[in-house]
Amino acid sequence: MPTPTHERPFGPRFVVPVLIGPVLNPINTTMISVALVPISRDLGVPTSRAVWLVAGLYLASAVAQPVMGKFADVLGPRRVYSAGLVLVALAGLLPELWSGFGGVLAARVLIGLGTSSAYPSAMTLIRDQSGRAGLPTPPALLSGLSIASLTTSAVGPVLGGVLIAAFGWPSIFLVNVPLALLALVLTWLWVPSDATRPRTAASGVPLLRSIDPVGIVLFAVGLAALLVFLLELGDPLWWLLVLSVVVLAGFAAWELRRTAPFVDLRMLAANGPLTRTYARMFLVYLAAYAVVYGYSQWLQGAAGFDADTAGLLQLPTAVLAGVASVLVARNTRLRPPLVVAGVLALTGGVLLIGLGSGAPVWLLLLVAGVFGIPQGLASVTNQAALYRQVPPAQTGTASGLSRTAVYLAAIGSSAVIGLTFGDSPSDAGLHAIGWLIMVASAGATVLALVDRALRPRT
Repeated sequence: MPTPTHERPFGPRFVVPVLIGPVLNPINTTMISVALVPISRDLGVPTSRAVWLVAGLYLASAVAQPVMGKFADVLGPRRVYSAGLVLVALAGLLPELWSGFGGVLAARVLIGLGTSSAYPSAMTLIRDQSGRAGLPTPPALLSGLSIASLTTSAVGPVLGGVLIAAFGWPSIFLVNVPLALLALVLTWLWVPSDATRPRTAASGVPLLRSIDPVGIVLFAVGLAALLVFLLELGDPLWWLLVLSVVVLAGFAAWELRRTAPFVDLRMLAANGPLTRTYARMFLVYLAAYAVVYGYSQWLQGAAGFDADTAGLLQLPTAVLAGVASVLVARNTRLRPPLVVAGVLALTGGVLLIGLGSGAPVWLLLLVAGVFGIPQGLASVTNQAALYRQVPPAQTGTASGLSRTAVYLAAIGSSAVIGLTFGDSPSDAGLHAIGWLIMVASAGATVLALVDRALRPRT
């Protein structure tokens, strides 16, 4: 339905449903961090296998985010957003209907697929609403999208710990049902219909040609093969790496011949600022997810805390990430927050290297807090840079690719955690994770320092 003339185009009736959906992916991403140990114990699977509950969602999300973004660009963001919410609600019920590790893993994959529609669709909805109203997008709304996702991501371990302590680990799946249904109802009540979208340059392109199904299949197969190879680095499946290289090369050749490609590789090659933003996001989240999963497992498996206490010990991450993101929300300068974020994350890596299982609680809280600030600064600032650098007609696909960079980082961190912790977390494994964080943070800092596109606009 069109936005009523008396409604503000970016008022609460538009903003609330647009913000609820995107938080489902990050909150599911991090809630599982405190559930791995109890799920492993109850289902009788080793930690190295339980990590697939993390990797399964990441694998699905990394492949599906740009695909859902393309669908949002072509089919309409409201339709794609709504379909994803329905899938999330159904996935939340699956562990109750299908017992055992297989049911839990399938639910995580379906949650990854369903929540993948939210972020690229939300970015496209915001861009479309700007076109309808003839107004620039409010910076506070873009920051709000990032802040909502970041805050729920940081709160995830705390919420997961509380739910597990009160109702058991299946509750972290069931909580998706009311959240997804609420977002779905509000979307259909308050978000304008796709029929009112502004026309784009691609509006006259036939549907099948716009979607590029061959490109999507090649991308999905090549990326999935690469991600599974990374997840099995302990016993490398080299044929998967070869398959990935061959298929992705075919994908590149196919896309370069297309006039309406799934991923516009020529645009990416010519748009250096956007490509560098993707690289920064990969490095920042490589460090962030190494902390989210590595630190949480270490607190439970090596330091001896239960799930809810481990979640509470990570509360400073949530609080300081939220504070930092709010403080930087209206900042128009891109480089300073990114440099500060990189330096603080590097400092956190140093602290992890010196940490042991007998460390006092105050030090554990300090380490968690140090990692919160860079999460807030980098998340908001990189999203602002992305929105500035993306061609309007490709907002959904480009936003989805940014999440692919994030999930590639998450898969990478999961692979490292699996290699360093093995069957049980240890101090030595945590120290190796600290070195990974230092290297990734240093790389992100250098990229921020040398990128001329981050200079203030004149």
